[in-house]
Amino acid sequence: MEQVKKTDTHVIYKKHSGRYAVKDSKTKTWVNGDDKAAVLLAQGLITLSAAKAAAEPESEAEAGSEAAAE
Repeated sequence: MEQVKKTDTHVIYKKHSGRYAVKDSKTKTWVNGDDKAAVLLAQGLITLSAAKAAAEPESEAEAGSEAAAE
């Protein structure tokens, strides 16, 4: 892994796969989940995309009408 950035609270590494790893400087533990995303977002290394809608009612209605037509 290659060290990308070092702050007062975290050390950010880039893995060979292109993903990032974040380690807490004080406790020497790896940071995961939302905390990791928040650190990477604050450093400008990633951008978060908007979440998709669970299910669109229009597409379900169309599928129901096609099934009824058969």
